[in-house]
Amino acid sequence: MGGPGDPPEGTPEGGPVGGEDEYRSVVFDESFVRAARLQESSARERMTDHAPAVRRRPPLRRGFTRQALILVVLILVAFGTAIYMGVRHPYGTDEAQQPVEPLRMTVIPLSPQARVPGAADAETLFAHSPAAQYEVGAEGIPLPAARSTAHFSDSQVVTALTAAKDYLVRSSLYPEVLDSSEVRPARALLDPGQLDQFDQSVDHPAADGRHAATGWLVRFDPTRAELADPRIRVQGNLTAAETDPATLEVTADHTFVYALRPTGAPSGAQASLFTVRRQLTFRFDRDDLRLHQAQLVVSYVQAGPLSCAEDAADHLHPLLAGQTARAGGPAGTNPYATDSATALCGTLSTAAEPKV
Repeated sequence: MGGPGDPPEGTPEGGPVGGEDEYRSVVFDESFVRAARLQESSARERMTDHAPAVRRRPPLRRGFTRQALILVVLILVAFGTAIYMGVRHPYGTDEAQQPVEPLRMTVIPLSPQARVPGAADAETLFAHSPAAQYEVGAEGIPLPAARSTAHFSDSQVVTALTAAKDYLVRSSLYPEVLDSSEVRPARALLDPGQLDQFDQSVDHPAADGRHAATGWLVRFDPTRAELADPRIRVQGNLTAAETDPATLEVTADHTFVYALRPTGAPSGAQASLFTVRRQLTFRFDRDDLRLHQAQLVVSYVQAGPLSCAEDAADHLHPLLAGQTARAGGPAGTNPYATDSATALCGTLSTAAEPKV
């Protein structure tokens, strides 16, 4: 009797041994059958559920195909590249960035012609001086009406004017800057390309037209003078203009008048006025506008009463009430040496002093 897999009459004559035939190579294996999209319903299913003869099998859940895996890898590579470029060039601009120009500065001491006038009351000094009608503090640095330029919007012009005003306030009106105890308030507003020059000017000041601390800041010799009245009088103006499609320029021309007295003197001690005129030129590229920072490229300062015999590169050394200028002056200017162009001194007009 044949086995369970053999035909009732046994294996046909001439057939292959073991029940294999020539069609075995095309018989579908189990995995192929399971992957078929169509499946025949069983007899029981057709009788009980009125199921159709065949039904569609749900697609098998498989892992990522090779194409899907390649797509995911490409997306990750593109995303990583975008992040890398964003870190290297976070705010690319259409225009090529211009190198930051170093500050060129001139500081001119103004020597009094006679004794410096003084009074016990600073208000009296201001009232009898050309600063009588000046505003107090930042009120004396108003922003002009801003108008757009060919390549900069109204808001960008306002941003440039505001940054210039902020620098003037921090470098001319902050008490901690005036008494030489701090420089950071002004430094924080400068373009990073000028920070090395600024730091060298503060750490190693020199009257070379590039590295005078007083070209960046108004700072008094703390051993000599201090404010007698915190209400500094100011008057001046700001103007903005486009110099090229990538640059805005702001020009500032302001006069600051300080009431000073000897350091450590009692409140009733005589005070005197000290005047500083600052003519500054700022430049702004689009990064400066976005970051609220400035490039200070020209600084022309006249300050007095000062003695021309004293170096004004590090600090301003004011002549106070009752004092006179010492004899002497700066060393001669060599027109062939580019590092001594600021060895200048002027005379303080009596019209600039209070009539007390």
